[in-house]
Amino acid sequence: MPRVVASIEARMGSSRLPGKVLMDINGRPSLSRLVERLRACKKLDDIVVATSTDPRDDAIVAWARSENVAVFRGSEDDVLQRVVDAQKFMKSDIVVEVTGDCPLLCPDVIDMGVSTFFANDADVVTNARVPSYPMGADLQVFRTDALAWVAANIQDPPVREHVSLYFYEQPEKYRVIHLTAPPQWEGPRIRLQLDYAEDLRFIREVFARLEPAHGGVFGLDRIMDLLRAHPELTAINIDCEEKAVR
Repeated sequence: MPRVVASIEARMGSSRLPGKVLMDINGRPSLSRLVERLRACKKLDDIVVATSTDPRDDAIVAWARSENVAVFRGSEDDVLQRVVDAQKFMKSDIVVEVTGDCPLLCPDVIDMGVSTFFANDADVVTNARVPSYPMGADLQVFRTDALAWVAANIQDPPVREHVSLYFYEQPEKYRVIHLTAPPQWEGPRIRLQLDYAEDLRFIREVFARLEPAHGGVFGLDRIMDLLRAHPELTAINIDCEEKAVR
């Protein structure tokens, strides 16, 4: 069977919220929350943290070792090459691309995406390009060798920064399956990702309300039920804006 590996892109030097990937979320670092969720996935064979050689990211390496998570260090700016090299290091066949700012990622969404990839003649399966899922519940699945080809042949700076961008901008070359959220998961304006101080406050509130009864790996069903019952929570970070890819 093809080897499926999730690579977490993570570094300490975020421009909007430096150090966000190791910020405390109700007693545990944000990356620990994310890894716990990925380890609950049934369709993943392994996980690797793709961080940089910047000395600031020594903290991520130390964290990864403490959590028994594989870690690879590469270029801070050339994220594409870093991810490709991390996947080669892990001897993967299939990449599940994950960014380190998604501590509320849902294992059910990841497993659905991987299953969809294997069940179809597709180059990419994603829910990140057609808005329907909450931001931060993102899923992207593609072949390691396809990403390696992009890294070897395309030097466009946004492509080097935004790992899978080339696939979406070349629809004549790649068959992309765009997943849309079922009604119970729909919420394209809801932010589940960690980019701003307001996001951190929101995520801490979600964990504080759900973890005591459901443990740390509650899924998107429970998150959306909570937000429908308490719409004041989504107001915490609704005004935070995404940075344009180009």
